[in-house]
Amino acid sequence: MFQNKPFRDKKIVNRFTQFTFKGSDMTEKVYISSTKMTTFVCPKCHKSKTVNVSKYADLDKKVKVSVKCPCGYAYTSVLEKRKRYRKETNLPGSYIRIVNGKQMGGGLMIVKDLSTIGMKLKIDACNDCDIGDVIQVEFYTDDLQRAFIKKKVIIRSINGPIIGTEFAPTEGIDKALGFYLFNYKGDDG
Repeated sequence: MFQNKPFRDKKIVNRFTQFTFKGSDMTEKVYISSTKMTTFVCPKCHKSKTVNVSKYADLDKKVKVSVKCPCGYAYTSVLEKRKRYRKETNLPGSYIRIVNGKQMGGGLMIVKDLSTIGMKLKIDACNDCDIGDVIQVEFYTDDLQRAFIKKKVIIRSINGPIIGTEFAPTEGIDKALGFYLFNYKGDDG
């Protein structure tokens, strides 16, 4: 299990700070906090180190860093600039378009990612959705709880079948969705 706690051992901290730009197939996303700090966690030994990455936080391009852990393992991380954690998913479900309070069609979808403020959906090819539309989505989580999630979301972006949404003001993170977002790691976790 990964730990997200910074090290207290100064020997380890001082040996953990070597990182450079480099490309790699195996990359881990790490998130930049509001204080422009990032916690790197070694995939091999699970040791972690929190580092100031402010010099990379304002760059307008994807930043990959190569990290060498004191255990000797080297790995590549991508600095993620999103303000909120996004959990990648592949959850099948359905949606209904709501126009002036009435249901106006819908179809099948797949929830591609979830966050505390919205979700990215891949919807069936024939849709009449527009930016600003409200849709109601329904799906089950893929953890042991198999919680049924039913939420109204507002479409904020459309790129072919991929739709970016945010939760409607009347919606929010309920207990089941919060548990799924922050506790369930999937088959590989």
